[in-house]
Amino acid sequence: MWRELVSKMANNLVGSEIIKLAGEIKAKIANGDPITNLTIGDFNPDFFPIPKELKEEIIKSYENNITNYPASNGMLELREAVSCFLKEKGDLDYSPDELLIAGGARPLIYAAYRALVNEDEKVLFPVPSWNNNHYSHMNSAQQIIIKTTPENNFMPTAKEIEPYIKEIAMIALCSPQNPTGTVFSVEQLKGICELVIEENKRRKQLEEKPLYILFDQIYWLLTFGDTKHTSPVNLFPELKEYTIYIDGLSKAFAATGVRVGWSFGPKVVIDKMKSILGHVGAWAPKAEQIAVANYLKKTEAVDSYLNKIKSDVEIRLNRFYEGFERLKQKGFDVDVIAPQAAIYLTVKFDLISKTTSEGLLLENTSQVTDFILNEAKLGIVPFYSFGTERDSSWYRLSVGTADLEKIDSIFVLIENGLKKLK
Repeated sequence: MWRELVSKMANNLVGSEIIKLAGEIKAKIANGDPITNLTIGDFNPDFFPIPKELKEEIIKSYENNITNYPASNGMLELREAVSCFLKEKGDLDYSPDELLIAGGARPLIYAAYRALVNEDEKVLFPVPSWNNNHYSHMNSAQQIIIKTTPENNFMPTAKEIEPYIKEIAMIALCSPQNPTGTVFSVEQLKGICELVIEENKRRKQLEEKPLYILFDQIYWLLTFGDTKHTSPVNLFPELKEYTIYIDGLSKAFAATGVRVGWSFGPKVVIDKMKSILGHVGAWAPKAEQIAVANYLKKTEAVDSYLNKIKSDVEIRLNRFYEGFERLKQKGFDVDVIAPQAAIYLTVKFDLISKTTSEGLLLENTSQVTDFILNEAKLGIVPFYSFGTERDSSWYRLSVGTADLEKIDSIFVLIENGLKKLK
């Protein structure tokens, strides 16, 4: 009798905790439970439609029968448009040949792992963070995990990374961060970059494989207040040789289903990623690529949309932040970090060891999550879904699907639920 039906990698691959939780919530909603689902990092198109001009360009592309295979590295028109966009908005100078287009950011992250990390080499990443544990597993990489703290904006520090710098093949970073909605300060990121620069000087002398930074900045256009986005190559142009960026259309333009992402970095790496994805076939549809290329050239329309979506996201983040601050001031065991970026708010429900009115002792985060769901009718994601220990009391709240008119009523339910605990 066969002992294994699938590969060891597949057999040990853990499914997405976020998707699992979201599925359970959808089932409750389908049964009539009035739950507010703020789990998925997505947008409700009724509140956040894609840009009107982009929608028109997509329709036009299909009307013009642009439906055959795209170029394997992405249509030149789009790579040229993205190159100009990055230079104008982000002060990043990358040629079209240093860009790779794919069906969203996920295939690009996978391709970067495959291109840069050998089996059993070590990848360092912070937790909480999005899916690095799964990408490492799928690539048979060893994981070095940095457990971050709210005092450091849930970002890793150079001091925490330094002990491992000589043994790692890649550092996977994300700013603005999913799930926390926080960003690197210039000083935080500068310290890490300086470590990488010095380490690569050492490796170059020994003719060893370089240390790379995988830098996911998919939320970089969504920053609020005094928050400023920065990135490795903005700080140190010499890191262009060692940094692979992950970016795309999905978050800043509420276009998660349009599936157009881009990566940019040293051409030798981008070319290898292109070959990997060429065999996988993870291309963005040609019609969408041409549409996005045409849209990004409409500077006034792009700026107008970005201003609008930033305002609409920020209003929601602030409303939730203020609501949790009020609960905290009333003495409830909650906490919250002020909004900085992305579509996420980091909140804390410190309820382990509390007892419900039915006499149930909340002994772990899973039970706390169920309590919030059943009593406050609120679906949010515990940080253990992003690699932290399962006793963490921190959660990600995503505002892309939040109805402004219902936020006050959400806090009435939360407060009523919290009042039932002893």
